[in-house]
Amino acid sequence: MNVGLVIVSHSSKIAEGVCDLAQQMAPDVNLVAAGGVEDERGISRIGTSFEKVLEAISSADSGAGAVILTDLGSAVMTAEMALEFLDSGNRSRVRLARAALVEGSVAAAVEAQTGADADAVMLAAEAAVVALDPTVLEPFVSHAAAAPGEEPTTPTAKDASVEGEWELPNPMGLHARPAATLARMMSELDAEVTVNGVDAKSVMLLMSLGLGQGKLLAASAAGPDAQQAIDQIGDQVTGGFGELQ
Repeated sequence: MNVGLVIVSHSSKIAEGVCDLAQQMAPDVNLVAAGGVEDERGISRIGTSFEKVLEAISSADSGAGAVILTDLGSAVMTAEMALEFLDSGNRSRVRLARAALVEGSVAAAVEAQTGADADAVMLAAEAAVVALDPTVLEPFVSHAAAAPGEEPTTPTAKDASVEGEWELPNPMGLHARPAATLARMMSELDAEVTVNGVDAKSVMLLMSLGLGQGKLLAASAAGPDAQQAIDQIGDQVTGGFGELQ
């Protein structure tokens, strides 16, 4: 049983689109769109609906809890109002993330796919910040620089590290779906793993690398499952993440 996600947006199309995107990387996670409002003719227009959000929370929470992500300020207010109407038992399982809608939803979905609890899913959403550089943006790839003064994550385990390097053969390189695949696989192992200097268990950091076809992917792992981590990464990369004809 996985934590569910509620995507609240002023636009029904945005909410549904974010759910579609995140679902590609988290097939077992229940994502529920709560976007827009309906007028008296049943036509969706821009706005947020208290009733929609309340229903979406109930639908998303299958027992493990739910995390709500919102787009703009009034969507936050609508979500907060809905939370006040939950009984104490249901309310204790629901979290409201303060996160960028798209990046946060993707990161939260990947975290929920691993079976993490609501607190961990919320933290994953709130930690997902990716800055886009339109001059080097590739399809389905986000690019980001480390925050000022922030050093790349490196393995800290006492065990000797195991390393590997491969050239990306698939046309889209390390885009969203392969990044999510690697992040999920690495999250299941007892090892500290980096790919090109970033934490391999973070889908957003992997996507931020912007590694296209022909680029070099360098992995380093330390810990009890270090060799398994490198083997799994190597299998995925050399197999083109299942995308080669």
